[in-house]
Amino acid sequence: MTLRRRLRSDAGMVTAETAMTLPVLVLLTLAGVAAVGVGQAQLRCADAAREAARAVARGDAGAAAARARAAAGRPVSVRSAGSPASDTVVTVRLALRPVGWLPPVTITETAVVASEPGVLP
Repeated sequence: MTLRRRLRSDAGMVTAETAMTLPVLVLLTLAGVAAVGVGQAQLRCADAAREAARAVARGDAGAAAARARAAAGRPVSVRSAGSPASDTVVTVRLALRPVGWLPPVTITETAVVASEPGVLP
């Protein structure tokens, strides 16, 4: 094979193209996995807000943070508001760091539950 023919050959091009695109595919896969993790955390945060709101509406405000932490699976901050004549509103914040080199993501979910009659929130 002559030098001119060897230079015009496409042999090895697939390897070079794969070597160039493989890091991009790996990063896209990692981003997809991180997005799924954030989505799952948002669902857990919504469950935690619902559980905490139900506890506060029943008059068990002391257990609301513990129930929210158990539902979320990690530490959360719980804030409740409401009066005996209105609905109980609970907001749960969950700080999450899906990938170590990205900044943390804060997920906030709010749940509203009718207060039980005769129970102070």
